[in-house]
Amino acid sequence: MKKTDWILIDTETTGLTAPIFVVELAAQRMRGWEPNGEPFRRLLNQNQDIPSEASRVHGYTREILERDGELPLKVYREFEEYVGSLPLVSFNLEYDLDEVLKPEWKRLRIVPIGREGFCALRLSQRLLDPVPAGNCKLQTLRQYYRLPEQGAHTAIGDVQTVIDLLRLVLRPIAERRGLNTWEKIVAYASEEWYPSRIGFGKFKGRLVWEAKRNPDIRRWVEWLAGSSNLRNAKMGRWYLRELDRDIERQVDPVVFAEPILEEAEAATPAGVKPDLVIYINPELEELRRFVAGSRAYLASLEAKYTREKSKLNVLNATLFSRLRPHYEKRDQLKLVVDYRRKHLDSLLHGSDDEAELVKEDYERAKTQTEQDYQQTAEAIANKKQVAPEDEEELVNLWKKLVKLYHPDRFAHEPGKLETYEKLTSAINQGKDNGDIATLREIANDPHGFIMRQGWQSLDLEEEEEVQQLRSVYETLQLEIINAIEALNQLKESPDYDLFALIEGKPEMLDELVSERTKILEREINELETEADKLAMEIEELTDEGLSI
Repeated sequence: MKKTDWILIDTETTGLTAPIFVVELAAQRMRGWEPNGEPFRRLLNQNQDIPSEASRVHGYTREILERDGELPLKVYREFEEYVGSLPLVSFNLEYDLDEVLKPEWKRLRIVPIGREGFCALRLSQRLLDPVPAGNCKLQTLRQYYRLPEQGAHTAIGDVQTVIDLLRLVLRPIAERRGLNTWEKIVAYASEEWYPSRIGFGKFKGRLVWEAKRNPDIRRWVEWLAGSSNLRNAKMGRWYLRELDRDIERQVDPVVFAEPILEEAEAATPAGVKPDLVIYINPELEELRRFVAGSRAYLASLEAKYTREKSKLNVLNATLFSRLRPHYEKRDQLKLVVDYRRKHLDSLLHGSDDEAELVKEDYERAKTQTEQDYQQTAEAIANKKQVAPEDEEELVNLWKKLVKLYHPDRFAHEPGKLETYEKLTSAINQGKDNGDIATLREIANDPHGFIMRQGWQSLDLEEEEEVQQLRSVYETLQLEIINAIEALNQLKESPDYDLFALIEGKPEMLDELVSERTKILEREINELETEADKLAMEIEELTDEGLSI
């Protein structure tokens, strides 16, 4: 592997719907696990509009590309010189090569460049199995292993992040498993394989290998193998073949990010190798340290999510309050138009009884809409912004709350598991609403909170055995992944972009309300016109006033 040359690539595009056009192409020559020479990076001017969804992710617009981009044929000539006949690797090779580059080369009548290497995403999923869980999103892995931030969602930034992931995280695991040649790595990444941790269904989160001891999981795997869905059936049959092998399955080392005990949000400086944990049978004291560090890290992530979500809630509450009369009027008019159409249809093709039923349905729908608006207003009123003076307390609260994240010991006690699920639901609801009072109540006295709800009591004392602590630690790692992905999803949402814009320019709020008001007023005028037209048609047929 050390002497093998290959090319790592990434693309940014106009979106996921064909035809897909490349707007940024980046590559890095690699020798073994290390970059070799200067990277390749070009912007392409394809004379195409960039959908807002794609532009919001990578930041490129048609205007930027017309100014800074180059002609595609010129870019690909230079790319061909850079690549030669070397194999191409990307973090999602099936997408970058098969769905993006090959169709584009065919459209431009370009002979395919390079040759297929391996998919770094599949290599990551297999080497890092069973932790972290999830779909191994590149930015989630970067944050989980605290790799340097290189410019997320740009092609050159993602190439640099994949290099860090390969060098600092995947290489030591691959070498430990004897994957020391290019051929072995390509074969390993392309073999049929499925995650050890079940990703869906009633046993989601459980290890599939438990089926050797648990007949319920075994039956579920057999059901999966007989599924009418071909993909699910293929997965189930593969699991059964692995489960039925005579040899005992070898326990793979589990790889975690080394916990940060003091400042969980500290980023690893560029060029510094992050500390990783690779173990099979850790000692009790080591696990205690890992659990403590993971709880601190998870607490910082949860506190950050609560803080950011509460700010977003305040913006949405303000917009809802200022625009509510227009939204209500528009939605009531939509109901009127919809039911007048139904009423007219019943008069033309049905009977008087059907027309009367339409009127009754309208009244029910109108009442339900009014109730929905009232409930939304009440729900928004319950969402609070975390005050700056409460932020330090929020982190400390989460340090207490994350000690409750160990449900495995209740798995075989339905009553206690139900209590645990209700408790974590209350915590998550408090997190989403920025309800620091409820979080404080649970953190300071979880037993008292449980009893006041009338739920079955739980034993929340610390576990001390290695196997129990390892289960707690693995649960914490899954929660860390979930927290990272939730925070990323929040920050990548259009609402958060809007919040960031208004936070930087508060005067934009009035402009936004004014713009949305004009849009709603146009919709209202159009609906009123249509409602009046339908009213005239109904009156001509019935020669009586309207009840809708």
